[in-house]
Amino acid sequence: MTHISPNGVEILGKLEPGYRAILAPHALAFLAGIHRRFNSRRLALLEERKERQARLDAGEMPDFPKDTADIRASDWTVRAAPADLRDRRVEITGPVDRKMVVNALNSGARCFMADFEDATSPVWTNLVDGQINLRDAIRRTIDFTDETSGKRYKVSSDAATLIVRPRGWHMEERHVRINGEAMSASLFDFGLYLYHNHDALRTIGTGPYFYLPKMESAREARLWALVFQHAEEMLGLDRGTIRATVLIETLPAVFELDEILYELRDYCVGLNCGRWDYIFSYIKRLQKQSDRILPDRSQVTMGVPFMRNYSRRVIAVCHRRGAHAMGGMAAFIPVKGDEKANAEAFEKVRADKLREATDGHDGTWVAHPDLVPVAKAVFDEVMNGPNQLDKRLAVTGSAAQLIEVPEGTITEAGARDNAEVAIRYVAAWLAGRGAAPINNLMEDAATAEIARAQLWQWKMHGAVTEEGTKLDATWMKDAITRAEKDILADDAWRLSGPNEVMAATELVRDLVLSDDFIEFLTGPGYDRMTQDLQVSMRLTEFD
Repeated sequence: MTHISPNGVEILGKLEPGYRAILAPHALAFLAGIHRRFNSRRLALLEERKERQARLDAGEMPDFPKDTADIRASDWTVRAAPADLRDRRVEITGPVDRKMVVNALNSGARCFMADFEDATSPVWTNLVDGQINLRDAIRRTIDFTDETSGKRYKVSSDAATLIVRPRGWHMEERHVRINGEAMSASLFDFGLYLYHNHDALRTIGTGPYFYLPKMESAREARLWALVFQHAEEMLGLDRGTIRATVLIETLPAVFELDEILYELRDYCVGLNCGRWDYIFSYIKRLQKQSDRILPDRSQVTMGVPFMRNYSRRVIAVCHRRGAHAMGGMAAFIPVKGDEKANAEAFEKVRADKLREATDGHDGTWVAHPDLVPVAKAVFDEVMNGPNQLDKRLAVTGSAAQLIEVPEGTITEAGARDNAEVAIRYVAAWLAGRGAAPINNLMEDAATAEIARAQLWQWKMHGAVTEEGTKLDATWMKDAITRAEKDILADDAWRLSGPNEVMAATELVRDLVLSDDFIEFLTGPGYDRMTQDLQVSMRLTEFD
């Protein structure tokens, strides 16, 4: 390995016990090297997003790129998946706290996606503790003791295969500065995990596997491929040691599925239908187009045409290219003591997973261990082998079909629910909880993004509910204030305190009433989190 001096690396977060082992000089030198090499390209790609948005705002419609038609038309495949990623029929997802890591690895799922992104609030301690937890899990030294029962939990011998989701290209890690600029959050999460664990992963017969979120183009995929290649060379790893699955959770990405796989063909093993963020992206990217207004989010199911076309296109492209097509999230969490509600919810989950398996998906996501056997039973019933790569669908879905507006209604109840859920989630996020149980669903940032985006879109275009109410700025202010009062009066709400609820209300109000659409709520939210950073360690020498 070629060492790079960590001169100019600053750590602004507090160094808790055990942090120096993770933030060791050699590890920081590795991070500094990849950041210095690739951050300018990352920033340029973010500028390209802004340019594309300006064209969409001016009336351009999403379409398949003409200059890459040869990639879509030609015959090629991705590198075959490693042995422990060939059967992914059920994957469980969740944040990287110690209890979740242990329970998810022991859940009976084939894979566990440890999420540094939408399910983890980017509090400094969450991020570094998460790296420690994953390090310990790989070495089987992790344990967790339940404070109530006193029972101790350890990772079982048949633990799920670990896959890590770093944060998206748009995010910064402001607790680490390289030459005075905030480090890419993507490269921070990816680099620390890879540096500390590539040898230990090989020892237990697996590898460094990643889920890549929020990408919008093949050019963004190409950047990940360059990062992977460089990291492998720096660490002396064989080409293709790093493997990745790409989340197709943005509207622009669905028009470049072949191209994304092509750019990552030495590394990519599949694509995943990130359904919730995809709905958010649909609203965001078509924000100025008054004929693209979605109904209540509860009505935008996987059965509506644009969502079904998106899902089936992912399957068709993946299987043509030898890649896995992963289904979306079942976010339901069981309610203690309400067997009737649980039975009804389980049946809905089963129906959703049956649609995925029958269509040809090779696996699916769940958010709770109790859903693992439900989803597994469906895929066991439909899928005879480890996957369905041999099931070929015609690559269909025109550009118009991929943005077709679903039928449905906008209701006052739906709008008020959006206000409440957005505030509840953002309050939990500000309090350090990235995965929040709300109304019997395990919600992450994607839910709050859909909720506040819909409120903004409805206000922007003067939408009228089926009851005849115009959802203008005055109505929005009242609904948000009312939601805040209801949450503050809810004694059962224990995911945040009054200060976080009031701060969340202010943030949601600003997002909804803004004249311009704010790209991600986590942007201004992170501004609030990191406004008082102080340098706690400055590395000036390499040893």
